[in-house]
Amino acid sequence: MTTRTTHPSRGAGPLRPGAARPAFALLLALLLLAAATLASIALGSLAIPPGALWDVLTGHGDPHHTAVVHSRYPRTALGILAGACLAVAGTLMQGVTRNPLADPGMLGINAGASATIVLATAYLGASGQADILWWSLPGALAAGLLVHLIGTRRGGTSTVRLVLAGAVLAAVLNALIQAVTLSRPEVFDNYRFWVVGSLAGRGFDTLWTVLPLAAAGLLAALALGRPLNTLALGDDSATALGARPARTKAAGLLTATLLAAAATAATGPIAFIGLAVPHLVRALLGPDLRHQILFSLLLGPSLLLAADIIGRLLLRPEELMVGIVTAFVGAPALLIAVRKMRKDA
Repeated sequence: MTTRTTHPSRGAGPLRPGAARPAFALLLALLLLAAATLASIALGSLAIPPGALWDVLTGHGDPHHTAVVHSRYPRTALGILAGACLAVAGTLMQGVTRNPLADPGMLGINAGASATIVLATAYLGASGQADILWWSLPGALAAGLLVHLIGTRRGGTSTVRLVLAGAVLAAVLNALIQAVTLSRPEVFDNYRFWVVGSLAGRGFDTLWTVLPLAAAGLLAALALGRPLNTLALGDDSATALGARPARTKAAGLLTATLLAAAATAATGPIAFIGLAVPHLVRALLGPDLRHQILFSLLLGPSLLLAADIIGRLLLRPEELMVGIVTAFVGAPALLIAVRKMRKDA
C-alpha cells in the first residue's frame, strides 16, 4: 500500500486518514464562529432569549433588549478581531521559528505595551481608555521590532537569539514597570485594569483605531502561507527551490508583530490564544501553513468569544476578565503541547 503525498515545495504534508477535508472544516469553522458571535451578543448578565434576539436583529425588538444587544456589538466585534490577530500571529511565530511553544509573547510585545502605558501614565498624565490605546500601540510595535532586529544577524534569523532577545527585553521592561508602579500607586491603579486583558469597556473607536493595522497584518499573513511552507524543507533546500528564507522569516515575524501589537493595544495582554489555536488547527488539518493561517483566523475569534462568554456567566452579574479565562484554558493546552513534544522527541 502506498501513501499519497503532495510535492513538498507546495507545503502540503502527507495526507493522514484522520485529517479533515479543508472544505468541510471551513464550513464547520464558519458555523462555529457564527454561533460564538450570536452567543456573545445574547449572553451576559442579562440573557436575551432567541426569539427576542431575532426581533432585535430584524429591527422589531423591545427597546430594553435592543439597547442591551447594541451595547454588546463593539465587544463582540473587538473579540473577533483580537482573536483572529492573536491566533494568526501565533501560527506565524510557530511556522517561522519551528517552535511549537512559540506565541506572540515571545516577541516582548506585551512588555513593550505595558512599559509605555506605565511611563505615559506616570510622567505624561495619560489616563482613560483612549490614552492607553494610543500609548500601548507604539510600545508594542517598538518592542517587537527591537526583538526582531536583535534576533536577526547577517540577513538570517536565529530562533535561539530571538527567544533570548524577547526574554531579556521582557525582563528589563517588567523590572521597569515594577519600579514605577511600586513607587506610584496611582499608576498601578490605572495599569492593573489593562494588564489582565479584557474586551469590556471598549467601543467601536478602539476597533477603528487598530483595524487598519490588523487588516494589513491579516492580508500579509494570508499571502505568506505558501512561502512559509518552504521553510519546513530547511533553508538550503528552500533556497535551491528559488525561495528566500531570510526574507520570508523577516516578513513572517514583522507580520506577527503587527498583528499582536494591534490586538494587545486594543484589549490588553491575552495569553494562550496564540499558543492553543495553532496546535488545534495543526492537529485537525495537518502542517500546511496556508490552511493553518486561514483556519486560525476563524477559530481564534471563536475561542476568544467563548472565553469571554464564560467569564460573563461564571460570576453573573459580575464578570471575570477574558484574560483570566484564557489563562485557565491555555494552561492545559501548554501541558498537552509539551507532552506531545516529549513523545515526538
